[in-house]
Amino acid sequence: MNSEYEDSSALSPVESGDEEEEVSEAETEQLGSSSDSDEDESEEKIDEAAAAGDENGEKIDEAAWTSKNGKISWSPTNAETFRYIPAATGLTPGPTRYATLRIVDPISSFALFLTDEIVKHIVSMTNLHGNRKIPGWRDIDAEEFRAYVGLLVLSGVYRSKHESTLSLWSEKWGRSIFRATMSQKRFKNISRALRFDDKLSRPQRHVDKMTPFRKVWNMWTHRLEMLFSPDRDLCVDEQLVAFKGRCSFRQYMPKKPAKYGIKIWAACDVKTSYAWRLQVYTGKAAPDRVEVNQGMRVVLDMTEGLQGHVVTCDNFFTSCALADELLKRKMALVGTIRQNKPELPPHLLQAKKREIFSSIFAFTNTHTLVSYIPRRGKNVLLLSTKHRCPDVSKEGKRKPVIIEDYNKCKGGVDNLDMVVGTYSCRRKTNYWPLALFHNVLDVSLYNAYVLWTSIESSWPKQKGHRRRVFIEEVGEMLVNPHIAKRERLPRSSAAAAVVTNLTAAASWTAPIIQCKSRRQCELCKEKRRRVVNACCKCEKHTCKDHSVSICNDCAV
Repeated sequence: MNSEYEDSSALSPVESGDEEEEVSEAETEQLGSSSDSDEDESEEKIDEAAAAGDENGEKIDEAAWTSKNGKISWSPTNAETFRYIPAATGLTPGPTRYATLRIVDPISSFALFLTDEIVKHIVSMTNLHGNRKIPGWRDIDAEEFRAYVGLLVLSGVYRSKHESTLSLWSEKWGRSIFRATMSQKRFKNISRALRFDDKLSRPQRHVDKMTPFRKVWNMWTHRLEMLFSPDRDLCVDEQLVAFKGRCSFRQYMPKKPAKYGIKIWAACDVKTSYAWRLQVYTGKAAPDRVEVNQGMRVVLDMTEGLQGHVVTCDNFFTSCALADELLKRKMALVGTIRQNKPELPPHLLQAKKREIFSSIFAFTNTHTLVSYIPRRGKNVLLLSTKHRCPDVSKEGKRKPVIIEDYNKCKGGVDNLDMVVGTYSCRRKTNYWPLALFHNVLDVSLYNAYVLWTSIESSWPKQKGHRRRVFIEEVGEMLVNPHIAKRERLPRSSAAAAVVTNLTAAASWTAPIIQCKSRRQCELCKEKRRRVVNACCKCEKHTCKDHSVSICNDCAV
């Protein structure tokens, strides 16, 4: 799990934030200073101060522990530092009561993110564009749109995001469920017509680069916060959605695998990597004006409305001003900090003559700075308002506790990128709102998985690929209603068999009653699990351990 930020101001065709620079890698040894030149210059200044102040040692100490801007006086001891007492968050970590009452199976968990309101809006805009641009367009309904989304989900499960539709629908090499759901031509037409707003009404709206996708984005991001409450530890970082087409706010990040794409600021729960709040970066507000303190503004936006949490971020965001503002909001900050910050004391910037694995601490009433040397000539600086003591691990490399806590919490967003990319449903496109929509589906699938496993913790626990099973089940539940209503059988025998079996299953009523509310299993003695299934005869609520399944023939 790592985090990277790069400066892209050198590329004129691509707009980027002016304050982005390279930051720390996953290992502590790679968390270093902003540049060797800055380090050499700072050490030269310290040496000059030492040579000029040999006659008065007290002045040397005061100068070495005073910040470069002269506004903060740091202390080598924590004698005057206040004890950190975390405030109450006022939230119960995990799925909210709203989500818990509505989740009964994997598809209901996913449907909380891709809501009927969002589906209705997309279907309306797609039909509007299809009738204008595609000859012979046949209107799409909500059921067919969900089937289209289900095929995207299944292509991600089968690791086929780079596979052509010709191969996916091939009778020889493809999968029968694609041909059973819809034809390849229909899938391509829906992809061509998929729109998220009315293009003709854009001039009447306010100037916004996200206008083609803004309404869907706002409806979706509102659901993220409604369905889950983050734990005390929160990670703020950035996510890059791969895209190389035309987009006015496309970013270039050479250290990212995709390099080109749309940047999204993200706040994730550290424990589960649940994407709690997201914000698309659309570039500068004005071409001739540089945004000052962008990192601080992003963190404050991402944590608006929270209290009692500990925010972990890298050196693009961290500053003493941000730490002060978070303290006013009853939150703590832990993060790496760049050596060129004016709040740092010169004594912590010296690295050449120091022992490897050594640490130097500096304190104020509410802030703690630590300088750690992981290897010769490398200086790692971290700022924390959570830690108020000079605690150092006694094992191995004698890392400060601040660094150990930072390493545990810094990878929330990076882990989200990793798990989302494993079964991504992204398809090749030159339309950037569609690229964002694919990312919305990926994040929704992972967030839905977090909600489902939090509620049903015993759901196939014995399987090591639980998330793959979850996504595959969601994809099949999305396409099955549309397959069961197909009027014509596909030409392929395998696809025709899939349609026939689903049509027969849809015409038979299962002997399990689905109840609206979740109740405890009446046969469990030790673990009283909350279930929705009930016996068809005695109507007792039963879990899967106290129920049996029968086939269609035996049920008659």
